[in-house]
Amino acid sequence: MKRSHQLFAAALILTGCGDRTVTESAAARQLRTPVGATLQRGLGPEAEKDLATLRRVTAAFHDFDAAFHAGWKAEITPCMTDPAGSGGMGFHYGREDLFDGTAQVDKPELLLYEPEKDGRLQLVAVEYIIPYAFHSREADAPVLFGQQFQRNDTFQLWGLHAWVWKENPSGIFANWNPRVTCAHTSDLVRMSH
Repeated sequence: MKRSHQLFAAALILTGCGDRTVTESAAARQLRTPVGATLQRGLGPEAEKDLATLRRVTAAFHDFDAAFHAGWKAEITPCMTDPAGSGGMGFHYGREDLFDGTAQVDKPELLLYEPEKDGRLQLVAVEYIIPYAFHSREADAPVLFGQQFQRNDTFQLWGLHAWVWKENPSGIFANWNPRVTCAHTSDLVRMSH
């Protein structure tokens, strides 16, 4: 835990506190509207299978309390939005015991939540991260779903987003989603990624 704390000290300075919940009705609505097949065109059968696994293992986390009790309790960032207008990411909640330098389809390090108008949180994506302390910035990019991770020098890590719960016209593995907004919270940060 000491290593992960050091790696995310900058992010944790930005974080706010607060109790966020998602109701079962919001979770049910999300379960009925997973990312459409159009975003998955061009992916191989193995990547499609892995995305199905990811949806299965994260479906329960539409209920934020379930995610919190399963270990995704560290608010790593406030609601993130891109000042250049590429969209948003939402709040990043982490499970610190997974910050171990590995990336496994069924164990995303971060869950991303978009704030809704009524104050609830909607699960929109996951992010896999590998800190530079485990995988050097100068090394070849890690790969998952057949996709290369991207460098994030701000947080000193490699990252890969997977927008499996909110369709992203920029692509299922894009950093920003133009359909995600931080308009319904004051706990936000504008930052390039």
